[in-house]
Parts: sequence; structure tokens; C-alpha cells
Amino acid sequence: MAMKKGILALAISAALGVSTTAYADIVIGVAGPHTGPSAAIGEQYWRGASLAAEDINAAGGINGEKIKLVKGDDACEPKQAVTVANRLVDQEEVVGVIGHYCSSSTIPASEVYEDAGVLTITPGSTNPLVTERKLEIMFRLCGRDDQQGQVAADYIIDRLKATKVAIIHDKDTYGQGLADAAKARLNQRGVTEVLYEGLTRGEKDFNALVTKLRNLKTEVVYFGGLHPEAGPLVRQMREQGLNANFISGDGIVTDAFVTTAGGPQFAKGVLMTFGADPRVIPEGKAVVERLRATGYEPEGYTLYSYAALQVMAAAFKAVESTDGVEASTWLKANPVQTVMGKKEFDTKGDLKVTDYVMYQWDDQGKYHQQP
Repeated sequence: MAMKKGILALAISAALGVSTTAYADIVIGVAGPHTGPSAAIGEQYWRGASLAAEDINAAGGINGEKIKLVKGDDACEPKQAVTVANRLVDQEEVVGVIGHYCSSSTIPASEVYEDAGVLTITPGSTNPLVTERKLEIMFRLCGRDDQQGQVAADYIIDRLKATKVAIIHDKDTYGQGLADAAKARLNQRGVTEVLYEGLTRGEKDFNALVTKLRNLKTEVVYFGGLHPEAGPLVRQMREQGLNANFISGDGIVTDAFVTTAGGPQFAKGVLMTFGADPRVIPEGKAVVERLRATGYEPEGYTLYSYAALQVMAAAFKAVESTDGVEASTWLKANPVQTVMGKKEFDTKGDLKVTDYVMYQWDDQGKYHQQP
């Protein structure tokens, strides 16, 4: 009976000249570590993208259709990232993805999106290979490790005047890639590291490593990795009386770093590279104020994620389609205005201009851009 009623309704609609086309939402995935040790970054992604979707929908959506966001939780695990990518493409039928975060997840997942023609913009994956594989649909809204590693190395030499530098990494695509970039620059400028060593993700006891660092009279510890390991490492350094400068990259740009370090007293003085603070850019002032009004501080990648959805929406609107290849071609030829200012991409999908600077954590558990 239900089928007969449906057929009858279609017949009546056709007779009356009424369109029966159903317009689906534009489904966009937000992929990253929504659970697990790096879930704080996943929350940044989700908060930023959610507010951007709300604002874009309020302004009419994309080509008259509303954005619907769906989460893709990879927990920063490569195999899980591929499973997530396949689900987003096959079951959720996404036309775009904001993500992933860990480069080791983004690289394999992006192969799935490439095959499906799904436009992909990562707010935070910095390994050069993300955009060096000649994929048509892959973009990033952040810089690259070979850029931020150089900034860190130059800071170590020019500002800290250090010569006894230890380089530690977490053996992951992002962490080791960043460490290697800093190492290459240090070596190029005549500084040979006193130690180059990897630790294991999930490890918490670094006392043996700290003892080794002390014996080497290390002046600077450069760490390539994420906050779950960076926090305990710096705490154990301080507990053993090793006051060497601790420097890392954008993998610790979350207040969760302070928690894993055991409090502001241990995080104090830690240095890190990250893009120029997007919270002070005039174009994003209203968005920052709205997020703060909800009790949420838009740290780290929050505004990067908001801007990523703005970029994606602008491309889809410009080509009047959600075709990933068409949108990609347009993005490589046209600038986009975002909450982080004007963004332009090269033919690889990288930003034409990046702005890595140095930050330092204070005794209140907050980070500040260094002059």
C-alpha cells in the first residue's frame, strides 16, 4: 500500500508539473583524532569547522544547499585513517574533507580521497609528502616541516647560541620528519647534534633518556612529536634538574600539553614553532569573540579549521559544483579571503606564504608569540 501511495504521489506531481527532485545536504567530513591521546586537536578541528558551517549555512549555504558535517575519528592511527576515509567516501558520501591531523594518517587517507575525487584540506598536517605526491585534490592550510624545522634551528643558533643540541623524535611521519628538518638545518649551519634518538608513542617513562641528556650536558632538547609524549619528557627533565631549553613544533599547540606536563610549572619556558597567532588577525576578530563567549578559547587549529571550510565553500561556489577536481583547479588559480586573511595556494596545494614564528609557554599555562 505504501508503494502504491508513493507511485500515486509521483504521478500526481508529474501531472501538476511539480518537481520531485530532493536536494541533499552537502556532506563534509571532519577527520582527525576525535578520541585518543590527541583528541584535544580533534576538538579544535570540530569547533572551528562547526562554527564555519553554521555561518556559511546562515548566509545561504553552498550553491543553495546546507552543509552537513560528519566526524571521522582516526585517533592518529594510519590504518584507522584509511578505514575512516573509506567510510566517509562510501557510506557518508562526502564531497569534501577537512583533515586529517597526523601526517601519518593524512598521507594514506588522501589516496582514498584522490581516487574518489573528494577535495581535501588539512588544517595541520605538515610533512612535505602530504603535497609532494602530485595529488589533484590535496591542500593544506598550514606550513611544512621543512619550513618550521628551519625556523627552529635558526632560533637555536641565532637566539640561544647553543651548540650542544639533542634531537629526539617519536618515530612517526610527522615527528621524525620535523626532527630531521631541524637536524638538516643545524648541520648545514655547522652544529652537529650530541644525540639523535627516537622514543615510542605512548611511552611515559623517559628517565633513562633524561639521564643520558644530562650526561651529555645538553643545552637544547629539540623534540619532534606530539604533546602526549612531550609533556612527560619535559616534566622528567625538570624533575631531574635538567634545565636545558625544550623546543618542539606545532604538535604541542594545545593546553593539553600543560596537562600532560603535570602543570604550568613544568611547561613554563617551553618553546614551540607555529604560525603567527590567528587569534589576533583582524579578519577573525568576530569569530574569536563568539567562541570565547561560549567559554572556549580558539587555540591551535580552531581557526585553521574554520578557514579550511571557508576555502572549500568558496571553491564549490565558484565552480557551481562539488566536483573536487574542478574546485582544486580553481583554488590553485584564485585567492580566498578567510578568518586568517587572504590565502593563496601553489600548484602542489601548499600555501604560497607561510608565517612560522616562535612561541613560549608561561607560568599560567598559556603560550605567547615571541618578539
